[in-house]
Amino acid sequence: MTDAAGAPDPMRDAAHAASRRVVVVGGGMAGLVAALECAKVGLPVTVLEASDRLGGAVRSAEIAGLTLDVGAESYATRAGHVRALVDELGLADAVVEPVAGGAWVAGLPGGVAAPLPAGGLLGIPANPFADDVRRVIGWRGAWRAYADRWQPVLTIGRERSLGRLVRSRVGDRVLDRLVAPVTSGVYSSHPDAIDVDRAAPGLNAALTRSGSLLGAVALVTGARRESAKAPGAAVASLDGGMSRLVAALRHRLEQLGVRFRIGAPVERIEARDGGWIVEVAEPADPSTGSGSGDAAGSGEEGSGSGADSGSGEAADAVIVATHESEARRLLGPLASGLHTAASAEALPPVVEIVTLVLEASALDGAPRGTGVLTVPGSHIAKALTHSTAKWEWVARAAEGRHVLRVSFGSQGEPPATAVLDDDAAIALAVAEASALLGVRFGPEAVVAGRRERFVQAQPGSAIGQAEAAAAARSAVRTVPGLAVVGAWLAGTGLAQVVPDARAEGDRVRSALLWSDD
Repeated sequence: MTDAAGAPDPMRDAAHAASRRVVVVGGGMAGLVAALECAKVGLPVTVLEASDRLGGAVRSAEIAGLTLDVGAESYATRAGHVRALVDELGLADAVVEPVAGGAWVAGLPGGVAAPLPAGGLLGIPANPFADDVRRVIGWRGAWRAYADRWQPVLTIGRERSLGRLVRSRVGDRVLDRLVAPVTSGVYSSHPDAIDVDRAAPGLNAALTRSGSLLGAVALVTGARRESAKAPGAAVASLDGGMSRLVAALRHRLEQLGVRFRIGAPVERIEARDGGWIVEVAEPADPSTGSGSGDAAGSGEEGSGSGADSGSGEAADAVIVATHESEARRLLGPLASGLHTAASAEALPPVVEIVTLVLEASALDGAPRGTGVLTVPGSHIAKALTHSTAKWEWVARAAEGRHVLRVSFGSQGEPPATAVLDDDAAIALAVAEASALLGVRFGPEAVVAGRRERFVQAQPGSAIGQAEAAAAARSAVRTVPGLAVVGAWLAGTGLAQVVPDARAEGDRVRSALLWSDD
């Protein structure tokens, strides 16, 4: 804002910002980051969260006296977006990298397992005759993969499906035993549904330059190694767990005057008097506090009103930061072209993670590294993380016990634990863990266990997802004062969610600050 002479007027700017109210619907990571971008310039912000805690997929729980991540346990370090947020919140000293030592792949013929080969790209090797690759795909698979070098260059195009590209160029053994375990474990999707250009930028172009897929992988991985500014893991976490990030975000937001209403599901959003009214289904009870009492969701409701009347919240801008179906329900009546429900073909996978604390000396030597991925169809579980082998802070806290995370469910495959009660789900997780790790232990080893359920967003690298997300966001942006963020638009993982929420929060605050009085 400027005065009559065209000079900036800080006092007017501050007053203008204070008069523009923002409501964020959803207190997951996307909502909290978007709220931070608005609050840091003086905009009054209210965050409405339907559940009893903040953080969304970043969540912790106390299991056998240990505070453990039961949702997202780490973040991808690429591009540095999450690390920048961590530093901004004063958590730089808490950043930790995983212990060196790779994962294994289980479900190979004969029920054997082997270390996942080092290097490569999404499981595609550069050298199929390397010992660790040949151990997984065999001599037959190695020679079939090498045949990629002989295929005519003219057959190479810009194949969109990762699965079709791998199958046609290097064969089924590489696809089924190396690539599919990676995409199932990371994206909860089969390689056929993964977009090459989204999951592996530059691979198609490198394939055309090199004349083979094996050569393309060598080019891309070599370029990545050369461009890396410093050595380090592809993922990182926080000493004490990722929920420290949620707690730090909440603390910073409260310092900036942000109000929180926890346990406040939104019924509808309505246009009113040039702005918006966000109607909450059940008014929050200030006398009960605002959450479940965990590190990320505890604390009293923030001071200050901003409410229009009853349980409604008046706003000049609304940022919807919920999962996809809820976002479409709330925004569909307001944004022309935004369908109220996702198509059946695009329904996101449901995933359940069972976290186990065990007394099992057979695990002391980390028999299969930091975890296990599975060949799809070979096991009931899709993946396992040996947390006490992967993270020093978990091992230190566990004091000789072991912590495992067993994952169930993938695209088109509901988790086998979904129909079980908690005790049966824990028993199944124990049996699968014993099989995946190749050591014998049973229910007697269990100190405690906990099951968590997630509706996982479609990966941003899924075929058609980028176009669908762009269409949805474009529809919302046609309505002034509305915005939408979340993993269903940005892609799964904090490395995608954080920069997307920052950008959309900046768009909202800029529109409000530069609008006329």
